[in-house]
Amino acid sequence: MYERKIPIDYTCGLSIAMEVAISKWKFCLLTEIHKGVVRPKDLFDAVHGISKRVLHQQLKELEFHKLITKTIYPEVPARVEYNLTGDGREVLPLLYAIDQWGLEYVPKLKKLTEEI
Repeated sequence: MYERKIPIDYTCGLSIAMEVAISKWKFCLLTEIHKGVVRPKDLFDAVHGISKRVLHQQLKELEFHKLITKTIYPEVPARVEYNLTGDGREVLPLLYAIDQWGLEYVPKLKKLTEEI
């Protein structure tokens, strides 16, 4: 089992948010699940650049933190679907606000990178 080297600071909301929801892929996964992309294969296709191993790991972490639920249907072959929980839906306004800010920042970032 993984043992943390640096303990979580439970007095800092940003530390908690970063622990639970912030990674390169979690925001994308949460928004895709919100859009209705619920099967692992479809999530893999929708989130460009993610590997299958990382997809599985990130989904497992989101499930651990109760932002998504995993439903396994007793079929052959097995069918798995993910859905947002109430906590997962609460994060969405923040994700969309960050997305909007990022889109508005694109021209500035392009200008900065062209100067290099």
